[in-house]
Amino acid sequence: MLDKIHWLGHAGFFIDAPLSKIYIDPYKLKKTFSPADIILITHDHFDHFSPEDIKKISKPDTVIVGPHSLRGKLKHPTRLIKPGEKINLKVIDIEGFFSYNTDKNFHPKKNGYLGFVVNIENMRIYHAGDTDFIPEMKELKADIALVPVGGTYTMNAKEASAAVNLFNPQIAIPMHWGSIVGSRVDAEEFKKLCKCEVKIIGEE
Repeated sequence: MLDKIHWLGHAGFFIDAPLSKIYIDPYKLKKTFSPADIILITHDHFDHFSPEDIKKISKPDTVIVGPHSLRGKLKHPTRLIKPGEKINLKVIDIEGFFSYNTDKNFHPKKNGYLGFVVNIENMRIYHAGDTDFIPEMKELKADIALVPVGGTYTMNAKEASAAVNLFNPQIAIPMHWGSIVGSRVDAEEFKKLCKCEVKIIGEE
């Protein structure tokens, strides 16, 4: 499954699943792959929720999933969920996960912003969204984890590695570095501190 995960820069990913093409937080897309079957939006900040990029990859039956803060912000039909809720779309199980800051005010818990756990053929892929190291992570079960390492608005590399070492995925992929905040140095520090395998993938 790892070779089916493409980093689109910042927090954006494309998952080329066998029966469903999934985008997460598409933003400033330099390249588009297949049209989206599913688009997952973690929250409504401009660098995660880009109507322009959503329009580029959408088709009439694309399903968009996001938090309740997206209500009324898209003409395209959108499934709004809260952390802890689960839905099934096009043979893909999707779970909303908590995503919030603990020591800063950019992403308050009360806003209901999301991380996602996407279950594809019994492979659980976790996209953390913009989050700090939060208590809910001790209950997290994921095979592949996509986690922010850039600091300022999210966990930094040290905090992200502590989180990953707690819930112990098979593979972790650092994100939220290289554009607005963070650099390759953060990704490399994260890799050094993690106990699991870390794959730093190039932006596409």
